[in-house]
Amino acid sequence: MSQPSLPPHHPSHQPPQSQGAQRPPSRGRRAKPALKLIVGGALAVALVTGCGSGDDDDGGKNGGSSQGAQAKTLGKVAMPKVGKETNTMGTWVTDTTFVKGDVNKIVGYSLDGAKSRWEIPLGGQLCWASPHMTKEGLTAVLFRDGAGEDALCTRVGLVDLKKGKLVWQKEGSDSEGNAGVQFDEVTIGGGTVAAGGTGGGGAWSLDGKPLWKPAYLADCDDNGYAGGDDKIVAIRGCDSEDSSTERLEVQTVDPKTREVTSSYKLDEKVEYAHVISTAPLVVAVDTGDSDAGTGTTDILTIDDSGKQGKLLSTIDVLAKGYQPNCPATSVEGCAELALDKASSTLYLSSEVDVDHGGPGERISGLNLKTGKETGKTKMAESRSLIPIRTDEDGALIAYLGSMYSEAGGVVRVDPKTFEMETLQTHPDDMKDAESGMDVYGDCTMIYTGKKLYIGDNRASRPASGDGAGRPLAVVFGA
Repeated sequence: MSQPSLPPHHPSHQPPQSQGAQRPPSRGRRAKPALKLIVGGALAVALVTGCGSGDDDDGGKNGGSSQGAQAKTLGKVAMPKVGKETNTMGTWVTDTTFVKGDVNKIVGYSLDGAKSRWEIPLGGQLCWASPHMTKEGLTAVLFRDGAGEDALCTRVGLVDLKKGKLVWQKEGSDSEGNAGVQFDEVTIGGGTVAAGGTGGGGAWSLDGKPLWKPAYLADCDDNGYAGGDDKIVAIRGCDSEDSSTERLEVQTVDPKTREVTSSYKLDEKVEYAHVISTAPLVVAVDTGDSDAGTGTTDILTIDDSGKQGKLLSTIDVLAKGYQPNCPATSVEGCAELALDKASSTLYLSSEVDVDHGGPGERISGLNLKTGKETGKTKMAESRSLIPIRTDEDGALIAYLGSMYSEAGGVVRVDPKTFEMETLQTHPDDMKDAESGMDVYGDCTMIYTGKKLYIGDNRASRPASGDGAGRPLAVVFGA
């Protein structure tokens, strides 16, 4: 199966006009490509970002203060040499290992990213990698059944990220016994590995026993699943009278039996649905009007405690200009947002424009129970400002994009005042690499243990300009 893609572009990315000119936002309103790497019929899109640590006071220009030490480049993984774009999805960090998806393999590194420790050959290209990881360090991947051009995304694997082993690999078969079912994505949750796609969904227990299979010639199919912790949520699509569309339903299911414990039918105008969180149940939907590739027009919070799900709130993403980054057709994979479950607060970025100083971004907090804004940061002038995750105390950790004159960084946002505090900044000699990953890459980031991990979800041939020389992965830390 061929793997078409659209070349990334960045309209606002221009060379400096004069000495000291500021870099335009490294991920502005449309800095991320609307369509990215197509895998197994679905589009894989993940967070594009970079960061670091700094001592210089920015004068409050970006609403932050200088509290962190200068970060170092602890380790880099070189971009593999490929003839064309190749999927390398998968970035995880355990208590002992940094793990990165690579070309036809998964590689484990030391926590600083400087030394490789083990390698898992797959024999085929990665199609999807679950961001979820069990307490034991288990995750799920989907990969092709060979290295050839016609290889299909039929192999589902359980990976032990701590031991560096492929525990098992399974090929899906439908209810009639037809083998080689193609899937688009895979997840793990509630002790179950579940894979879904246009051909329906299948699942296995952690010991490899099949739990359910795609139905044969069914009117309704599981387009995909969302996992994490103890839950599995399915997006179920059923044929409608208009054969060109499906009526979508959000189903919370028993991870062992697929028995529906709660269901909520989405509006018939909804074309795609993406699960942001299973607990609480938060779903991003696209009615077909999403602005240039965000993949989302509205964000719904659903109470799934009863047999019939209830809508708690709706956030109009399109009207408010918020910028989550959700894959066009896949159920999981939304990025550039953060959720604090304790306070039911969702953090989203939006672009703002000013008469003087050019564009920038800010982050807003939104209460999922009411849909109302709880506060917002000051504008990060001429920079992107992207939510990463929330801390144990509910504070937001965010990425502050780079400029021509200085590298990017990590900031902490107070959940009550929305004041920003600088935690760390990148070393200046990584500005070009950071910009290249931001503009031309398709990256996932993890901030943990005072280290920032950035992994590109695709390997590609070197490009001229800022895209040249970007690594497959990089680790920044003190």
